[in-house]
Amino acid sequence: MERCDLGERRRGRIWTRRAGAAAPRGVIVNIIHSVQGYHSKTVHFLNVAFNCSGDSLLAGDRQGNIYVFDLNGNRFNLVQRTMQACTALAFNLRRKTEFLVALADYSVKCFDTVTQELVSWMRGHESSVSSISVHGCGKYAITTSTDTAQLWDLDTFQRIRKLNVRQSVGIQKVFFLPLSNTILSCFKDNSVFAWEFDTLHCKYQLPSPVEGSVLFYKVFAVTRDGQILVAGGKSNHLHLWSLELKQLIRIIQMPEKVRAVRHLEFLPDSFDGGSNQLLGVLSQDNIMRFINIETCKLLFDIGSPEEGISTAAVSPNGRYIASVMKNGSLNLYSVQALTQEGNKPPPFMFKVVEDGPKYTPEANKLITKVTSGRSEGPWKSKQSKIQSTLLKLQENTSLENKENELPGGLNKKRLRALLKGFGEYPAKYRMFVWRSLLQLPENHLAFSSLIDRGIHSAFVNIQKEYPIKSRKLLRVLQRTLSCLAHWSAIFAETRYMPLLAFPFVKLFQNNQLICFEVVATVVVNFCQHWFEYFPNPPVNVLSMMENVLAHHDKELLQHLVKYNVTSQVYAWPLLETLLSEVLTREEWLKVFDNIFSNHPSYFLMVVVAYIVCSRAPLLHCNQAADFEYFFHHRNNVDINVVIKEAYHLMEATPLEIHPQRMLDDFTPLTKGQYPVFNKYPMFIVDYQAQEREKIRQEEIEYLRERQLAHESEAKAQEQKAEDEVWYRKQKLLQEAKEQRRKILLEEEEKLAEQRQRLAVVKRELRVKELQLLDASRRRFLNYQQDQLQMELKRLDNEIARRASMREQETAAAVEDVELRWMELESQKQLFEQHLIKDQEAVTKEMKEEVEAHQRKVDLEDQRVQRLIEIEREEIQKALTVAEENLAKAEQKHIDTDWKLQAQRRLRRDDQDREKSYREIVKLLHDNRVKEAELLKAMRETEEKKWEDVVHNKAQLEEEQKAAASADGQRKQFLDDKTNDALELAEKLQREDGCFGEHVDNTERLCDLKSRCTERGVEVQQVPRSGNVCLNDMSTLASSPHMSSERRRAELAHRERELMAEVWQLRQRLISQAQARHPPAHFPATTWSP
Repeated sequence: MERCDLGERRRGRIWTRRAGAAAPRGVIVNIIHSVQGYHSKTVHFLNVAFNCSGDSLLAGDRQGNIYVFDLNGNRFNLVQRTMQACTALAFNLRRKTEFLVALADYSVKCFDTVTQELVSWMRGHESSVSSISVHGCGKYAITTSTDTAQLWDLDTFQRIRKLNVRQSVGIQKVFFLPLSNTILSCFKDNSVFAWEFDTLHCKYQLPSPVEGSVLFYKVFAVTRDGQILVAGGKSNHLHLWSLELKQLIRIIQMPEKVRAVRHLEFLPDSFDGGSNQLLGVLSQDNIMRFINIETCKLLFDIGSPEEGISTAAVSPNGRYIASVMKNGSLNLYSVQALTQEGNKPPPFMFKVVEDGPKYTPEANKLITKVTSGRSEGPWKSKQSKIQSTLLKLQENTSLENKENELPGGLNKKRLRALLKGFGEYPAKYRMFVWRSLLQLPENHLAFSSLIDRGIHSAFVNIQKEYPIKSRKLLRVLQRTLSCLAHWSAIFAETRYMPLLAFPFVKLFQNNQLICFEVVATVVVNFCQHWFEYFPNPPVNVLSMMENVLAHHDKELLQHLVKYNVTSQVYAWPLLETLLSEVLTREEWLKVFDNIFSNHPSYFLMVVVAYIVCSRAPLLHCNQAADFEYFFHHRNNVDINVVIKEAYHLMEATPLEIHPQRMLDDFTPLTKGQYPVFNKYPMFIVDYQAQEREKIRQEEIEYLRERQLAHESEAKAQEQKAEDEVWYRKQKLLQEAKEQRRKILLEEEEKLAEQRQRLAVVKRELRVKELQLLDASRRRFLNYQQDQLQMELKRLDNEIARRASMREQETAAAVEDVELRWMELESQKQLFEQHLIKDQEAVTKEMKEEVEAHQRKVDLEDQRVQRLIEIEREEIQKALTVAEENLAKAEQKHIDTDWKLQAQRRLRRDDQDREKSYREIVKLLHDNRVKEAELLKAMRETEEKKWEDVVHNKAQLEEEQKAAASADGQRKQFLDDKTNDALELAEKLQREDGCFGEHVDNTERLCDLKSRCTERGVEVQQVPRSGNVCLNDMSTLASSPHMSSERRRAELAHRERELMAEVWQLRQRLISQAQARHPPAHFPATTWSP
């Protein structure tokens, strides 16, 4: 395995020769960052992340150094120094050279790997950012902390939305699903929600798992196609969820060694289409196992308990695995080498030790499949050498030594032999050997239940009694003691329990489960009968030790008795501290190597041996304080001699007084649940617990009252201080008030002077303003008068023009009337001649005349309405002009009155118009009803009319035939009478002497007849030519001073005069004819006027 030390270099090569598929244990290179100086140390890497292509790796260490490793170019480059630890990384942004890093100050920064400059700085979190998820397009990112998740736009680096939750719930992780616009949020209460990215509306929630399979989710992984979600937590179970079906489809049980899952990663494959099958599971033993989620087979694993993995990342192309190790280094693995190594059969020696090989045929038992010996295979080279040696020794042992076999392939008897040969176990493997000797069950669930109970009330203020500098160490000690107190109530009342547990806490501070189980095993086996005389020291155990000391060194015991030094002085301090006060770390570890490898009574023999080996200084002590000091401080004692002396005491002590006779053999803790520990006087413990609780309650009450007293005193002091401040402020305010009053008086005097000057200026400006207003008003009135005069002149001209036009039109009308009179006269003569022949035509013309008369009436009505509207407009205009002139004459007051009247008039008009609108709406509604009825009636009438038409047509044909015959007779009769009348007229003309006068009268009569029939002719001509009527109407309408009623009255009067003249003329003609000719000669018919 090749190693690369970055050191102080900013750039360089990663490896000198790439191992590729032949890499040992799959490791291509091991990268460390060592710092040389007065104290050389290794800077631990914390996080890693691959880019989108998987060819570059981003890594951040504890000092804030960010490195980019180009795996294709075999180069590394230091791109940034943030000067603080990073908590999360993301290297798959849309801009390939940029990356996101979450820092310990709760902020997120974006840097460029090429320019090595800060692109943006995003703030908003109030706790450490645990993960960064980038959308597939690389434009959006989600940063997650325990209390909130925030969505960012990576183009503008602005926060889009924020997800807040209650503190009691908490967020585990929020991330984008691959190949979709869905956001998945996972909370600490095991709830999983899916959100639509565009609208941020909740799409669905995964249901609760089936009863009996609930675990607290801590880590998550999703396949590249976004179809499968895998969740794990404090258990060896993995839950597989189908996000398409939204249900739990499978539960995978990992081997028994897996007690909790810390990280999950899918290993992509180029040929699986995104539905990844290989899942990497990082457990609490720092080993990452890769399994097939379909076949549930263990394929290979990386890491070991000694070279454990802290976190890992898999490249998107599935070629590399980068893992941050517990020792702070960075390992780069080749997936090709791992798969080739995983496909090899396991060595033969593992088949001998383990019950089931890796490739067992039992497919229905997942535990058998995944708990093969692969995790302890050829990956652990150093330990495998020791194990192989032990296994070779084991082949030569007999069946009688099976009880000496320990977990992990170790043998207790062989370990003792190794211990006697070397005096201690190797430091690198000491923890592993101890765990095997003590046979720790590693009950994760039981320990989690103890942890979940929280800090015991007896150890809440332990820092006051034991002020430890390291807060982490103090916290681990507090949790371990709390777990012991929750396990058995005696440990909450035992005062020396922190002294007993502290050495193991300091030794196993990174693994609290192992620490607790080691302490519990020591208490159960090596502290037997300690609590039977509680709260007093274990008199029975001390008596056994005193008997052993009396047997082997009576002189020393007599010396101790002489100075009243009992076993509670020379033995109990060593027991309750487990020799940690009198031994150094190396000596203590060496002693406990031997204690754990022997019977529990060996621990008592070690204490007696320590006293015996210290007999020389003890014999020189003659003060009780000297003895107490000796057994509470380190002394110059060779620990190897003490160990040998303890072995000698174990062999040389008679059976009657040997502690082994009183103490039981070693009994490991039970698996699953911890055993019940009740070997103590329960009534005393309960009484003490009650008294302690009572004292605690009294203390709480006292503290509360003291706090109230302090608060009251503080409030009184605060009130006193506030009063003093208030009085000082009032004094200052009074002084300032007096000063301000003086200033105000001065300012008021100045202001009064300024006001006087301002009043004078205002008065002058007002006079000028009035003058200007008067001048402008006069100028405006003059202008208005000029305008009115011009308007009057224009109106006079218009009236004169219209009068002349009216006279011209009247003259033209008279000429037209005379011409039409002549035409009518000729037509009348023609009509009189053909009256009998054209009776039907006359009837038709009469009908036309009736229709024309009706049209004329309608037209006249329209004219009248138009004249009324025009006259109303003229009147309104005249009134408006008069009001305006009056308002201008009366100036502002009259203008105001006029405006008020206009406003009232407008209001009245609006009211009238509103009323008329309502009436119109009502009429329209009534008309619609009537129209519907009329339409119905018209349809019925139409049917009747058609029936009448058919009937009348038949009658018309009959009457036409009768009329034809009557017309012929009437025509003949009229012709005859006409001829007679003509002959009579000619005779009268010949006989009349004054023919000229008669002609004049005839012409006058024709003229009068033409005037009388003028209206009939006009009525007949109206529908044929409407221009004359329009011109007449325009002429009439052009005169604003003549009303339509007066014109109508004049026309009617002229018509009556004409008719009277015509009647008089006819009477004169008739009287002359009767005077000259007798009436017998006239026909029976006469003409009526």
